Amino acid sequence: MITSNGAESVHEVAGLVRRILEERSIQAAVSPESDLRDLGLTSLDMVALVLSVEAEFDLTIPEAQITPANFRTIMTINALVSSLRT
Repeated sequence: MITSNGAESVHEVAGLVRRILEERSIQAAVSPESDLRDLGLTSLDMVALVLSVEAEFDLTIPEAQITPANFRTIMTINALVSSLRT
């Protein structure tokens, strides 16, 4: 479900990140500010995350926006999603 509510999209991004962690058998507590690289996501996992964010939120992320800084935490991903929705 896509909404313009920032809190709802944080919840959606968190669920997406948790699914990717589970798929990679990474057992870690994740908070909105957790550094995803520190949790064990590799560069290939980050590519999967980018593609998953695009699919989940029906967005095309411009190449210039696909940076480590934009995909570091749930909050940075949420900020990116929010900026692309406006």
